[in-house]
Parts: sequence; structure tokens; C-alpha cells
Amino acid sequence: MANGLEEFQRGWVGKKEPSIGERMKNAFRSQEPLRHRLVMAQYKLKTTLNRLDVYIARLQERDRTLFERVVDAVSSKDNARASMYSNEVAELRRISKQLIITQIALEQVSLRLETVISVGDVFTSLQPVVAIVSELKGAIKAIMPEIGLELTEIQETLEEVVTEAGEFAGGGYQFAPSSAEARKILEEASVVAESRMKEKFPDLPSFVTGGQETSIQHK
Repeated sequence: MANGLEEFQRGWVGKKEPSIGERMKNAFRSQEPLRHRLVMAQYKLKTTLNRLDVYIARLQERDRTLFERVVDAVSSKDNARASMYSNEVAELRRISKQLIITQIALEQVSLRLETVISVGDVFTSLQPVVAIVSELKGAIKAIMPEIGLELTEIQETLEEVVTEAGEFAGGGYQFAPSSAEARKILEEASVVAESRMKEKFPDLPSFVTGGQETSIQHK
């Protein structure tokens, strides 16, 4: 057990002179210390969060423009145009909500990574993080492929860290598709996203009637 702990500590901070056997074993593996790879994953994550901020702001501005067009169309009794713009609003808000859910959940991931980097608790703390990133990647890749690719890179880095940490400790690690903690974080992110949607994207006027009004409420 002591040897396993020593191996993990060396892998965590890195060591200057690996043995010949270790060199062969690591020939196809990143040579960066585990902690350094987590720091880089954290940097990529913060970059992704900054991009999401920009995208959400753009969508909010686009929503404002469409909102005004709906109001103008309804005022002019042009139901066809009102319907067209309302449908655009519905789709835009569907995308916006998914981006906001992703943003909120990734903020939690970022906080968790900061803890792992500080204390090195890889197994307990990274398992739900990997599950969250995996689910978010699947949900967003159809909407924004570039963000999906960024999350794929982050997920792969985290999986490598956990796998190698398990090897250092003399054990293994099986990746679960999700976990109870990950699901809880995602559910909480969805609830918070509903609140943020109401703040960022106001409801259309009540005179947009019938099923059309219902369709553009926060999906």
C-alpha cells in the first residue's frame, strides 16, 4: 500500500528519472504529471466557460431583436409574421437554455477541479466530474459542435488522470456512464437555468395568443 501511495505521489507531481520499464510503459501516454494535466484541463474549461458567456450574450441580443419583431407584427395584425418570429424565438430559447445548463454545470465542474488540484482526491472527486462532462458533451454537440469537441478533450484528459492514478495506486477504475451525484448536479443546473432564462429572456406579450404563446415560453 505504501508503495502504491508513493507511486501516486510521484505521478501526481512528476519525477525526473523514470525507469526503463516506465519509459516503455509510458511510450504512448502523456508524460506530464497528473496534477499538471488537471491544471491544463481547468484552463480549457475556463476558456469554454468564457466562450459560453459570449454565445449566450449573442443569443440574448438576437432574442431581443426577434421579440421586438413579434410585437411589431402583432401590433400590425400580421399573424403570419408573428408566428414566424415566435417560432424562431422558441428555437432560440431552447438552445439558450441548453447552453445555460451547460454553463452552470461546468461552473460546478470547475469548482470540483480546483478542489482536486488542491488536495489530490482523484477517485472520489473526479468520478462525478467525468460523468457530468460526458453527459454535457452529448447534449451540446448537436447544437454547438465546437463546444462538444472541447468537452471531449477535457473528458479524455480527466479519464486519463483517473486511470493512471488507479494504476499508481495498484488498482483499477471502471468508468460509470453517470452517477447519482452527477445527476443531482445536472438537475440542479436545470432548475437554476429556468430562473436565469426568466431573467435574460422575458415572456412575450400576453396578446400573443393560443398555442403560439405556449410554444415560445421557456422550453
